Amino acid sequence: MFASKNNWMIILSMTVVACSQKTEKAPVKWPDAQAPLADIKPHNRTIHGDTVVDNYYWLNDFFKKGPDSANVVKYLEAENAYTQQMMAGTEDFQQKLFDEMKSRIKEKDESVPYFYNGYYYYNRTEEGKQYYKLCRKKGSLDAAEEILLDVDKMAEGKPYYAIGGSSVSPDNKLLVYGVDEVSRREYVLHIKNLETGEVYKDRIERTSGSATWAADNKTIFYTSKNPVTLLSEKIKRHTLGTDARTDVVVYDEKDNTNYIGVGKSKDGKYIFIYSQNTMSSEVRYLQSNMPNGEFKLFQARMKDVLYDVTPLEDRFLIVTNVDGAKNFKVMETALDKTTKENWKDFIPHRADVLVQGIDEFKDFLVVSERKNGLTNLSIRSLRDNSVHDLDFGEAAFTVYPSVNAEYNTDVVRYGYTSMVTPSSTFDYNMRTKEKTLLKQQEVLGGYNSEDYVTERTFATVTDGTKVPISLVYKKETKKDGSAPLFLYAYGSYGSSMDPTFSSIRLSLLDRGFIYAIAHIRGGEEMGRQWYEDGKMMKKINTFTDFIDCGKYLIENKYTSKGHLYAEGGSAGGLLMGAVINMAPDLWNGVIAAVPFVDVVNTMLDETIPLTTNEYDEWGNPNNKEAYEYMKSYSPYENIEAKEYPNLLVTTGLHDSQVQYFEPAKWVAKLRTMKKGDNVILLKTDMDFGHGGASGRFDYLKDQALEWAFILKLEGITQ
Repeated sequence: MFASKNNWMIILSMTVVACSQKTEKAPVKWPDAQAPLADIKPHNRTIHGDTVVDNYYWLNDFFKKGPDSANVVKYLEAENAYTQQMMAGTEDFQQKLFDEMKSRIKEKDESVPYFYNGYYYYNRTEEGKQYYKLCRKKGSLDAAEEILLDVDKMAEGKPYYAIGGSSVSPDNKLLVYGVDEVSRREYVLHIKNLETGEVYKDRIERTSGSATWAADNKTIFYTSKNPVTLLSEKIKRHTLGTDARTDVVVYDEKDNTNYIGVGKSKDGKYIFIYSQNTMSSEVRYLQSNMPNGEFKLFQARMKDVLYDVTPLEDRFLIVTNVDGAKNFKVMETALDKTTKENWKDFIPHRADVLVQGIDEFKDFLVVSERKNGLTNLSIRSLRDNSVHDLDFGEAAFTVYPSVNAEYNTDVVRYGYTSMVTPSSTFDYNMRTKEKTLLKQQEVLGGYNSEDYVTERTFATVTDGTKVPISLVYKKETKKDGSAPLFLYAYGSYGSSMDPTFSSIRLSLLDRGFIYAIAHIRGGEEMGRQWYEDGKMMKKINTFTDFIDCGKYLIENKYTSKGHLYAEGGSAGGLLMGAVINMAPDLWNGVIAAVPFVDVVNTMLDETIPLTTNEYDEWGNPNNKEAYEYMKSYSPYENIEAKEYPNLLVTTGLHDSQVQYFEPAKWVAKLRTMKKGDNVILLKTDMDFGHGGASGRFDYLKDQALEWAFILKLEGITQ
């Protein structure tokens, strides 16, 4: 899946006032630079009797290791040079934006420590350092600090460096952790002795990045990936000191549409293997003190049934949509009777409440829910079954369980944020109902939430559905149509884009922008049906929802034509590609970050990472009906000779989620077909993948480029 000197602030405030009063702006002046044109090399795709000519198929060759591999790199470098030329006049402004955003971040900081198995664990960051240190203290926060991983030191000299999951053995002596140095989410597992500091010779490659300890302190279970498709295919068992090539496969997933993983219950008694696609799931379990035993099947996968398992002392709880429970419910079953016929309702299905998950404690259950499009935490006593909800007091907010590693406690830790409230961590005593604020994100430079306003409104879209929109802006920003507005959305995989705080966003708000999130279908904000109405053969709802939200914001004077901007990333980049085909004149500028825009070709190629996992989201184009439907909206397939908005496209050469060639092909085709003078810029990170740079400040350079692009289009230059 964003402080400056006083005299500069005075100049800025004058600029904001001036910009907010006008609806007409001078044409943007761009350098007289020649955009690169990719070579045309026709390639025919024929399926279901339909032949399509793809002139830019050759841009796949770096990924496929084909004959044009070197030419692909040359083309991407030419695009980067063109983007740099076109944005050259904003370089000083980009630096100012970078410094401004960085200055709001507290460089020397520390996470809220959490207690687990006798130790307090936390991360801390240091002044000027890009990464962090993973630390712990034994028994008391006054104890001596142990640095488990010095990621700042480990990452030295590396263009990209990311730690996956890290897990301490039950006896507190060993640490297993994953390392990715390429940005393809393919991790090498290492094991470190925390008493001696030695990193063992055990080296486990091509993993998902985390591992689960058995109770014997010498056995770990991990997820192994296919080296080509990067699919999670096998769960393996590794014994310390042995050659990873001899690791035992304890589970082999035969369905290439499923994701798999392994984890341990909070009470430490069970290890679970999960296998799931969009529409069905399956769980296996093993007692953690019997690592060489056979995993037992909890319940065989059922068509269109998802379920997740949580053990209590005397039973299993199951979060599931079985028996038509569209918004999920919680069921229970005996520890020795796990199949469906034994399941009984514990929290019945409710049509107006989506159950998203549960956190178990010895005496309490915390249920993460969604009501009226907003998140909620419901506390249930396991002793007397009494229930109460937490109260938050804002119109639009996000609440979520934080790190809750301890099982024997009455305290749940949760995070809270809104579009004006910085991220906050609370401890809540479920027995006494006392709430304690432990930490709120510190925004340097004097941020005052009272200077900003957050709203929640609803746009009635084409089919009569009411789509929520969350907004934030400075108090003095006028809602008379004169303000520029930046609209963001995602709209896929049931992933909800909840209203949260961003210090990066202040660089737009303080320059007179309104920032809005459209909670369109394809997410799960309004329940499971909201997701199902924006996927597969209903995917176009996602795009029309976003367009209608944009029109609503113009009609209701939040902004006006020529001042509306949009961004989406990954599947949200698909959204951007679709809406500029469907309503190109609605947007003045669009940012498409790592965009999934070549839907048909990608879904037809099972060698591309993650393709087969996505069939239940988009459809399988080997099916004629699915092929024709996705072809009807796929951005790459539907480019026409018309005026498109100004466009900034970003990608990463090593992206494992959306391969670089999708945006590259899209830009190449747009260049040859578009009309008018609006610009199209493509920026490829040659060292990184889907998430961009790994350092905690480096990504701000990319953000500065994006903000500078939008602000240039709006005529704001400082």
